[in-house]
Amino acid sequence: MMVIGIDPGSVKTGYGIVRSEGDTFSLVSCGVIRLSSRQCIPERIKIIYDTLEALIAQHSPARLALETAYVNRNAQSALKLGQVRGAIVALAMNTGIGLHEYAPREVKKMLTGRGAASKDQVAYMARHFLNIVEPITPHDITDALGIALCDLIYEGKEGSERRAGTASTSRRNSWSVFVKDNPDLVL
Repeated sequence: MMVIGIDPGSVKTGYGIVRSEGDTFSLVSCGVIRLSSRQCIPERIKIIYDTLEALIAQHSPARLALETAYVNRNAQSALKLGQVRGAIVALAMNTGIGLHEYAPREVKKMLTGRGAASKDQVAYMARHFLNIVEPITPHDITDALGIALCDLIYEGKEGSERRAGTASTSRRNSWSVFVKDNPDLVL
């Protein structure tokens, strides 16, 4: 099983592709899509979309795990992030891979046991799960790897709280269910 985790941003979008074989995780690819704040937002979104689409075509992950939006005091930043997330959701739907969304606290709790863990703690645990000795920077990458690992761990847990029919599962699969139930509304 392979998952691409994405930490979306309008200037830096981190991605991490992780493979799971039983209880073992391995790093397939990771990086940051760096953009200029001088570029208009539609240009940046296209670059993010095209880059992620190429990674999905190259590695064929089964799922895309995305960090949910958080409330930001800066309305412009929140709107830009929402547009980037919308493009990534559309990408998942257009490529036909599963889409799962996780709140930052959910990822931190799954990896470290604490929902209020620091980015450094998440980075350490991502390296630990992937058996990587050298530090991985920047945090955009380790956050994306953490999101992918969280998805793989949740899916691998038998009897987890993510059983069919729970609120978390229906929220996580809502886009996939909507597209499946409404093919006439999808472009």
